[in-house]
Amino acid sequence: MTRRTVGAIADGGFKVLLAAGCIAGAAPLGRLLGAPVWLMVVSGVALLISGGIEIGYTRSRSMRTYTRLMIAYDSGWVLAALAGLLTAWRGGSAGGEVWMGYQTAAPLVFAALLVAADPVGKADPD
Repeated sequence: MTRRTVGAIADGGFKVLLAAGCIAGAAPLGRLLGAPVWLMVVSGVALLISGGIEIGYTRSRSMRTYTRLMIAYDSGWVLAALAGLLTAWRGGSAGGEVWMGYQTAAPLVFAALLVAADPVGKADPD
């Protein structure tokens, strides 16, 4: 098992843990972030799906594909966090909703792109 594979599994595992936190703590986290409870739960479900797919596809997808998708996801995560912070600093109340909205949409896009990617050995070998 390569370091990249371990990293992909860890990334998926982190998403699963974050999902559990979002679902289990939907009400208090929603209050803290200023996001509705339903958004916290839906985000948790999206993260759970994405994390499970990410872990499940480690043997059948290229680590190059994983790396590209993780870089894109994490870059968007940083931008969404900055947008949420800027919104909050400027007195807006939607900062948490911006960040949780990203946490809802981006994992599903990540999972869909990973599922649609060519299997290892077909087009993008490690």
